Amino acid sequence: MRLGLAQLNPTVGDLAGNRRKILDAYAALVAKGAELVVFPELAVCGYPPRDLLFKRRFVPDVSESLAEIAASVGAVPAIIGTVEANPGGRGRPFYNSAAFCYRGKVGAVGRKCLLPTYDVFDEDRYFEPGASPVVVQHAGLRIGLTICEDIWTHPMISTRRLYNGRVPLEQLADQKCDLMVNLSASPWHSTKETLRQNLVVADSARALGCPVAYINCVGGNDELIFDGRSLVCDSQGRVLAGLAAFAEDQRVVDVKHLGTQAPFEVPSLHPTFRQDEYHDMFEALVLGLRDYAHKSGFQRALVALSGGIDSAVVGVIAVAAFGAENVVGVSLPSSISSQHSRDDARTLAHNLGIRFETIAIADAVTACEASLAPLFRGRPPDVAEENIQARIRGVLMMALSNKFGALLLTTGNKSEMAVGYCTLYGDMAGGLAVISDVFKTQVYALARWINRERELIPVSTIEKPPSAELRPGQKDQDSLPPYDVLDAILKGYVEEGLSRRDLVAQGFAEPVVADVVRKVDLNEYKRKQAAPGLKITPLAFGVGRRIPIVQKYVS
Repeated sequence: MRLGLAQLNPTVGDLAGNRRKILDAYAALVAKGAELVVFPELAVCGYPPRDLLFKRRFVPDVSESLAEIAASVGAVPAIIGTVEANPGGRGRPFYNSAAFCYRGKVGAVGRKCLLPTYDVFDEDRYFEPGASPVVVQHAGLRIGLTICEDIWTHPMISTRRLYNGRVPLEQLADQKCDLMVNLSASPWHSTKETLRQNLVVADSARALGCPVAYINCVGGNDELIFDGRSLVCDSQGRVLAGLAAFAEDQRVVDVKHLGTQAPFEVPSLHPTFRQDEYHDMFEALVLGLRDYAHKSGFQRALVALSGGIDSAVVGVIAVAAFGAENVVGVSLPSSISSQHSRDDARTLAHNLGIRFETIAIADAVTACEASLAPLFRGRPPDVAEENIQARIRGVLMMALSNKFGALLLTTGNKSEMAVGYCTLYGDMAGGLAVISDVFKTQVYALARWINRERELIPVSTIEKPPSAELRPGQKDQDSLPPYDVLDAILKGYVEEGLSRRDLVAQGFAEPVVADVVRKVDLNEYKRKQAAPGLKITPLAFGVGRRIPIVQKYVS
């Protein structure tokens, strides 16, 4: 069978726009000879729709849009992800479904059986699970329909333990499929593509003894980034075709039922299907930023350029996402700002070809300090005075954002966000936290990757000791352990759930561990007020991590 893979970038709730994408892709793939066209999970409405599902007209409107799509489907069937109302009187109100559209109507519907409710997923809030996967008969073939989580059941995958009884792959194995298709909306994080290909898709093919077509969506929706990388495996789990990473792509793949002794064809892989870690990270952040902005109606971006590495990396990502002509870099020096930081900010802007403005804040800081002086009398200067600088910068940058309709990008990294090394209503102000899921050590590595061919980020920015420059001579390491140590502790405590005792047992100094953990716990209230951030690790701050602000547990 010649299978058409339509790897699309839907927008949540844009039913008309998504419908046009679906129909355009269907027509194009049929014209290329596709005999079956497959689309991603919830392609009709976009993923994740979350509480839009509870709006009274939303699901009926989705159903109407699907009916319009089905009416345009002819002799070549299409399998499309959609939302279906639960017609029964029990259970959750909806199904996450795969509609088999053929000759103007929906001929069959398969329902998602395994509903992820962990990390960023909360499907059990909305959907009723299907009892078993559906097998559709077409053109003499038995085609099994599964949706995303239905095939994430390899024993080595930790979430397998959430599901009791016979999983969908075991149920399908009894039905002797000729082809299994999996409609997915699988968010990307670092290292996931290897897990997905080796343990999920390939294992599914071997378990069923038939080819598997995995079609993933692509694009950014809120904090989630979908990388695409749709693929087709033969019955032995060997990759026949792989689509682009972080971009829409369409491909017709000739899917054959290859036996064990059959010769293996050279796979047809898009050049980006496999690429290095920091190439992936950069493209993910660019895509996440571009889609967050454009799907929200922003065409321009603002970045406060401090001369430091974080704002430099965000500036580069912004230019890649918006184009240099749509990015403005702003330097906001105080009386404490070093000349080399001012010079680095200007050099970066020149290298990127963006507009560069300078707004000095020394007079505004002096005015604020004078206003507060009667109330601060008798108390020595401390972090309160330091944060005035950051908050004045936040006020000015937000004023520019309001006046010119540009999206203000915050530049804090995951290490700073974890320990609260950031100023609420200051450098945390903005519409999107671009690198809030990137540890500081990764920021340095990403900067060096960006400079692999030519110097965009000034070398002095990468090599100088990092500093917030809120007091004379300040260095990050005055308040924090070295970033390689800090990030290792944070990875264990935040992402892996290790306790203080676990971390000390790994060889970290007990006082350092205690201080870092205390800072992480104390600053939960800051993170709850932060701008949404792009997720690139298995566990990011935000919707996937739900730690109480007020709590007394000490691990």
